[in-house]
Amino acid sequence: MFDERPDIQERLDGELVAWMTTVNAAGQPQTSPVWFLVENDVLVIYSLAGTPRTRNIRANAQVCLNLNSTPTGGEVVIIEGLAKIVEGGPPANEDEPYVSKYASSMEDLGMTPQSFAADYPVRIHVQPTRLRAS
Repeated sequence: MFDERPDIQERLDGELVAWMTTVNAAGQPQTSPVWFLVENDVLVIYSLAGTPRTRNIRANAQVCLNLNSTPTGGEVVIIEGLAKIVEGGPPANEDEPYVSKYASSMEDLGMTPQSFAADYPVRIHVQPTRLRAS
């Protein structure tokens, strides 16, 4: 999907935060910032366990990820997709591309890849179904 838009792939590779929206059981959208990585057109996210995000995904796989736009609302990137919790996937500290992307951010938070993986043990895959971008 992103092969057709190298400008979008470049942003996905460079941006550190996406805004992920899930929907709770009452139908209320809930948005939170997440770190992510694109691997083979799948967005990989690591999450805290037992959060509303993981509960919402288990009940409703439909999610949306947005990158920040320009201050005037340009350069919009919206990725709609289906999310799933990946049981038995590699922990974050063993995901070398993820560690490479976020090592300095982890360090800024006083974390190591190992402590990050301990705190964020839930691996989520988002399979994009629709890309909306300007």
